[in-house]
Amino acid sequence: MFRKRPLVQKILKKINPGFDLVKVGIIGGGAAGFFGALALAENAPHVNVTILEKSQNVLSKVKISGGGRCNVTNACFDINEAVKNYPRGNKELKSVFYKFGFDDTVKWFKDREIELKIEPDGRMFPVTDKSETIIQCFLKETQKLRIDIVTGYNVRSVSVQESAFVLNSGEENSLSFDKLLITTGGSGKPESYEWLMNSGHVIVEPVPSLFTFNIPESPLKGLEGISSENVEVSALGTKLKQKGPVIITHWGLSGPAILKLSAFGARELYDMDYNFVLILNWLAGFSIDKIKEIFAKVKINDSKQRVSVRPYFNLPSRLWNRLSLIAGIKEETLWANIRREEINKFLEVLTASRIEIRGKSIFKEEFVTAGGVSLKDIDFRTMQSKKCTGMYFAGEVLDIDGITGGFNFQSAWSTAHVAGSSIANNCKNI
Repeated sequence: MFRKRPLVQKILKKINPGFDLVKVGIIGGGAAGFFGALALAENAPHVNVTILEKSQNVLSKVKISGGGRCNVTNACFDINEAVKNYPRGNKELKSVFYKFGFDDTVKWFKDREIELKIEPDGRMFPVTDKSETIIQCFLKETQKLRIDIVTGYNVRSVSVQESAFVLNSGEENSLSFDKLLITTGGSGKPESYEWLMNSGHVIVEPVPSLFTFNIPESPLKGLEGISSENVEVSALGTKLKQKGPVIITHWGLSGPAILKLSAFGARELYDMDYNFVLILNWLAGFSIDKIKEIFAKVKINDSKQRVSVRPYFNLPSRLWNRLSLIAGIKEETLWANIRREEINKFLEVLTASRIEIRGKSIFKEEFVTAGGVSLKDIDFRTMQSKKCTGMYFAGEVLDIDGITGGFNFQSAWSTAHVAGSSIANNCKNI
């Protein structure tokens, strides 16, 4: 049901009897949809704002984000550094972040009595560690600003009739709006974008981003849960390379380094059907010469120690043991007795392990896509379409995606705030 805005309507009609509320439809009841609606309603109280969500629940991705804690943003307040975390859209987002950036997000929530905390890796969560805190904040604000919310309305087509946008859900209840903000999020199904293509927009083929790697025949099987903090990973035959923590899982490999590689290599890995050889340098913080130097000292000082038992270079002991076995070093081999060819093989395994990747898995319950509405179709000063006047875009429906750590939500907040504010300014002239 639509909620009316009788007080605003009554006042405006008293001032101008011929006045009719400007109607703005927001298609998509997720993070960008709500944030855009709030920015619009705050700046243009005379506008009737309606959020349309195809499912029965709004803010579903906010609810599951960060394991139910909601990774709101990241403490990367330097815009030049922040944009490096976006494989696609980094150039366009730079100007957007200057209008509404990471620090603006923190202030926005603080102004609404929601404090965010910074984790050691830069991720920011509500101090309650509950996504429900963010959801209730949005619902409270929409109620205060009298924003209408309609669920179960799946937009199947949009047409322009007499300067109005007419939305059709495939049923009889078509809706008409003066302006639209599209915040439908990303989708791996190309057909989800057909109605946008019909309005003249170019759609960049959607492919998965932010995923983990499957290794059916893993040489690391049995080490599930073990992580190493400073690993360089690269895809053989490509220029793709990332560095950071790696986590061994039941299905293969995960962790920040893997996720960043999957994000920046989303299209290349898709073209390879996710079948490739991954190279792992487990000792990314050490040069080959430094490793050899340390090995030489260990051979003298720990000559009676078994090679496979005591780890070095801050590697987990079980991982060190497995890598030594992969290198062909027997469990009983002492440092005093290790042969040069065994050391060379061990060095190769430690710095250039080769593992065959066979497929991917979605990262937790979060689904991120590379692709969507072409950035060339959008005026990033306002987030308005260059192809269709009065139609605006925000969030992951655009060909924008970031790495894990709060960056995808931040691009949603920022693009939505710019879009909502721009629509409000435009409506003031109506």
